[in-house]
Amino acid sequence: MAAGAVGGRPAGYDAAQLVTFVWVGQGLLTVVALWGWTELADRIRSGDVTADLLRPVHPVIGYLAPDLGRALHALLFRFVPPVVVGLIFFDPYLPGRWFTVPLFALSVLLAVIGSMGVRFMVNATAYWLHDARGPIILWTLSAGILAGLYFPLRFLPDWLAVTLWVATPFPGFLQTPLDVLIERDPPPMQVGLVLLQACWAAVLLALCALVQRRAERRLVAQGG
Repeated sequence: MAAGAVGGRPAGYDAAQLVTFVWVGQGLLTVVALWGWTELADRIRSGDVTADLLRPVHPVIGYLAPDLGRALHALLFRFVPPVVVGLIFFDPYLPGRWFTVPLFALSVLLAVIGSMGVRFMVNATAYWLHDARGPIILWTLSAGILAGLYFPLRFLPDWLAVTLWVATPFPGFLQTPLDVLIERDPPPMQVGLVLLQACWAAVLLALCALVQRRAERRLVAQGG
């Protein structure tokens, strides 16, 4: 993760890789959907969330499944257009390894799951605060930086970039899929980043289930 500009390659990216990073990153915004989801918080405030507990599907799965459908729709209708524009007007980086495209697809799926996990927990603060607008605004302000939207995280000092990658799930929402697609790293690192992303996705879903379980106990304690 060395962040130098040796040979005209800032942080190890060449011009074509950076072009692809920007255009594909814009396309992924609506797929990963870091912002704008307040359904759970709204249902908690209105009390409608109690109906979710009567369904035969766990609430976490009940919100994740529709979000995967939303992501697929965004992939078809919001991801493809900016990527096509980038291909037409710029000189993008085209993957040279046979496994990069399927690995990128898996990485995007994990990014959607991880993003949903964080959004669920941010919304779930309404169980305790009754109004999740504060946490949602805080997440909105920080998500773009932590996920690598505004600039590649490899532009940061090595120690900080590594810390974000290992100690937080946030690079997995945008930075990891983009680095996988432009083959920023050798194959073992490329695969390793996706495996780390998978671990974080599993941890986030487990945390969502834990938060939901504690929230249900709180609802019972309140007589709801």
